[in-house]
Amino acid sequence: MGRVILDGQNLTIEDIVKVARDGYQVEISKQALESVRASRDLVERYLQEEKVMYGITTGFGKFSDVVICPSKVIELQHNLIVSHACAIGEPLSKEVVRAMMILRANSLIRGNSGIRESIVKLLVEMLNEELHPVIPSQGSLGASGDLAPLSHMVLPMLGLGKAEYKGKIYQDSESLAQINRKPIKLAAKEGLALINGTQAMTAIAALLIYDSKYLIDTAIKANALTMEALQGITLAFDDKVHQARNQSGQIEVARLLREQLVGSELVGDQGQYRVQDAYSLRCSPQVLGASLDAINYVYDIVNKEINATTDNPLIFVNEDEVISAGNFHGQPIALAMDFLKIALSEIANISERRIERMVNPQLNNDLPAFLTEGGGLNSGFMIVQYSAASLVSENKVLAHPASVDSIPSSANQEDHVSMGTTAARQALSIYKNVVYVIAIELMVAAQAVEYLEPDRLGNKTKMTYNIVRNMVKKLNGDRVINVDIEALAKAITEKKF
Repeated sequence: MGRVILDGQNLTIEDIVKVARDGYQVEISKQALESVRASRDLVERYLQEEKVMYGITTGFGKFSDVVICPSKVIELQHNLIVSHACAIGEPLSKEVVRAMMILRANSLIRGNSGIRESIVKLLVEMLNEELHPVIPSQGSLGASGDLAPLSHMVLPMLGLGKAEYKGKIYQDSESLAQINRKPIKLAAKEGLALINGTQAMTAIAALLIYDSKYLIDTAIKANALTMEALQGITLAFDDKVHQARNQSGQIEVARLLREQLVGSELVGDQGQYRVQDAYSLRCSPQVLGASLDAINYVYDIVNKEINATTDNPLIFVNEDEVISAGNFHGQPIALAMDFLKIALSEIANISERRIERMVNPQLNNDLPAFLTEGGGLNSGFMIVQYSAASLVSENKVLAHPASVDSIPSSANQEDHVSMGTTAARQALSIYKNVVYVIAIELMVAAQAVEYLEPDRLGNKTKMTYNIVRNMVKKLNGDRVINVDIEALAKAITEKKF
């Protein structure tokens, strides 16, 4: 089994995927543990000096002006978790929960959170032993961080809530008992340190952006196969054209399309079949290139957030300071996820237009109507295009930016929130829809080239065609097609193209 070493500074999105999906073990570096101990020592000293510190010796949110008696500090942290554990809805997937756990641990060991070493170690132990808190997916405003989801992550540590272990759900103290551990009591600052952060939205974002980089690559392959199905004009992909635009994503997509089509005898020259293609073919580097640039931008934002301290207040040992601020605000991830929603939606939008061109007898260059023989008796791919259209229409609703909305909370003390977790959840829904649309394009394009000469496909598009044909047979007569769509969608998500 592989291992990921956490130091609070160098976690990568690829590391998160390894832990969340592949079961890699997690270890905390010795240097990071020293930082944890140093920040905790400062908290303890400030407690002895009876200094007023937000969330440590005061209440939370609007109650920040209520000073808590030192004898009630432990009760304060316990009450914080149980009162904030009010998330609702379907549980987050196991991989997202695992991503949340490693992200929270990585943030806590940066030495700005003032938590005890034993608490972080317990969180990592639960992760390594595959004891996964059951975390409802809804209820976060994205500021002050993901309070509700993260509270549910902490509940099993206190002997409360639900957790999954080896496929079975355990309640309250039974959860920790599965790994021979007993519930803990949180000390000053620790409840707030555990839940005041952006790790729910960032967990979804990290896994999603990893998958999105692969998805656009598959979309380019589908695009290339469609170019052959419609005998498109490749001159529009000439490097000189795209260098003249000077947009890096566009240049890269055009290059990849040219690479996919090397050796193809089905694509044409300018004037061979027609003077120019419709935008969904001719402008695909411009459209997909813009989405690629957006994906790369989001990747950079998420990559920064996974090594960030996002709780409050922050402990600065070298400066001997405790500062209450707002790093828990999820706006960076909220905007990035809204941008990703649009970028992914556009991948599906242009794909659906290519699907329509292939099945429409008025647009498909004399291919059979709806790519079926015996049209009328058979409907072929007529309604498959409906499904793609339905998905892209749904995406347009989901793509409305969540980050432009805000609603005041905590008696207007928290008067602007990010809705970042909503944006991340919507982006995930859009991603799933786009996977289906690309699966449909792959299936339809493979069917279309059957009416040409598959042996004349390009070297790489022939590989794409063969992958499709290994899972989906040519449509000779009507059959239940959703099985084929699901098979190709699964292959995309499993990165088999």
